[in-house]
Amino acid sequence: SAAAEHKLLHADKEADYKYVSLFLREFLREMDFLKYPQQGMIHCCCWCPPSSFLHCNQWSKSLFFISSIFGVVLIIVDFVLVIVDLALAEKNREVGNTLEAVSLTISFFFLVDVLLRVYVEGFKVYFSSKLNIVDASVVVLTLVVTMIYTFSDMSGPVLFPRLVSFLRFLRIIILVRVFRLASQKKELEKVTRRMVSENKRRYQRDGFDLDLTYVTDRVIAMSFPSSGKQSFYRNPIREVARFLDTKHEGRYKVYNLCSEKGYDPKFFHYRVERVFIDDHNVPSLEDMLKYTASVREWMSADPKNIIAIHCKGGKGRTGTLVCTWLIDSDQFESAQDSLEYFGERRTDKSRSSKFQGVETPSQSRYVGYYEIMKTKFNRQLPPPQSLRIKSIRIHSIAGVGRGDGSDLKVKIIVRKELVFQCVCAKQENCTVVISLQNGPVVQGDVKVMFESSGLPKGYEDCPFYFWFNTSFIQDNKYVSSTASPLFSQL
Repeated sequence: SAAAEHKLLHADKEADYKYVSLFLREFLREMDFLKYPQQGMIHCCCWCPPSSFLHCNQWSKSLFFISSIFGVVLIIVDFVLVIVDLALAEKNREVGNTLEAVSLTISFFFLVDVLLRVYVEGFKVYFSSKLNIVDASVVVLTLVVTMIYTFSDMSGPVLFPRLVSFLRFLRIIILVRVFRLASQKKELEKVTRRMVSENKRRYQRDGFDLDLTYVTDRVIAMSFPSSGKQSFYRNPIREVARFLDTKHEGRYKVYNLCSEKGYDPKFFHYRVERVFIDDHNVPSLEDMLKYTASVREWMSADPKNIIAIHCKGGKGRTGTLVCTWLIDSDQFESAQDSLEYFGERRTDKSRSSKFQGVETPSQSRYVGYYEIMKTKFNRQLPPPQSLRIKSIRIHSIAGVGRGDGSDLKVKIIVRKELVFQCVCAKQENCTVVISLQNGPVVQGDVKVMFESSGLPKGYEDCPFYFWFNTSFIQDNKYVSSTASPLFSQL
């Protein structure tokens, strides 16, 4: 039997998408991804597929449009207040004081806006732009002038009438912010892309700002090269093409791992190869061997050739096949070492300590499979083995559905075909035991998928699932040459 025991322990967020506009700060959460790590026979991969970031993108553009219009309106209002204030006679100073208070409030609002953008982008990044420096200077200067004019008793002295008029008129420099608003769209796109990529290491040199990392000098990991609306928060495909043509002209090949979408390969001079992997899932063993054979051929053709690998976020599927190549090319002997190295290279610890490597246990497990195929089977498929699944045990299921497994449903999928499903579940001493009557005989790559009720929207009733391959099970135990518990506990 192939009983699956896995403990549900911790949660991991795949992405918290935050958006900061010029005047409104909006935090957008695409969806939380829970992942329960290893303990027991086969570790589950928890999956919460996001509904679509298109909705968040539309929110971002709507907020940008609203905030831009709002900012222009405020500037026009402040300009009108200055003109009215200049036209007021001294006997109408009570009205003038009210106008000054409103103008001061607007000035403080603009200051808060600048501080928010500094906070989001970081002090060094924000002030690396000359336009940002001018914008911040205008805001601060306007605020200082407004405060001096509002709180200083300058209406009485006859000696400084010109100074009073000058200070009143100087506040009109806030109109410079109109030009800042006109350039805000590109700034907003940069901020949004940085938020989506979180603390993944980005390439920010030579006029480029891309979610792209050199894992080695010949291996690039990046997020999806996008066009249209998605380019608002992902790598614009034209910028990615410009980068590769500038840095590695004629010497690069792109591997697209997304089964869910593609693009016109002409952007990369038709040097694009597809490996069809579903989001948060694993490649088949056959596809892993075909992929490494393709990379070996390309890399051996010229020592200057490089590969650029991407999925959607450039993390899970990308990391799986990057680590597979690092093992195949003898840069690492063990799967665990390659996984740790990829995580270190992909994570920008100067921004956050959140790990940006391969975190899905099933994906990590398949990197371990490739290590065995290379070392024990000479880059060949292991001998096939058929097994019957008789029961599944799950420990510590509190927080999923009813918390006792009574509402769990199980689906077993082989080669994308549903071969078995059941709704039988009972609780024994805090352990959920699912006995499979007439359980299926399975062979090769197997996906065990669980469904439950009462989950957050976007989970599609699936709190977790996991993958394994029957060829790596002997005597109901997982065969592994890797000492890491991520691979050896079965």
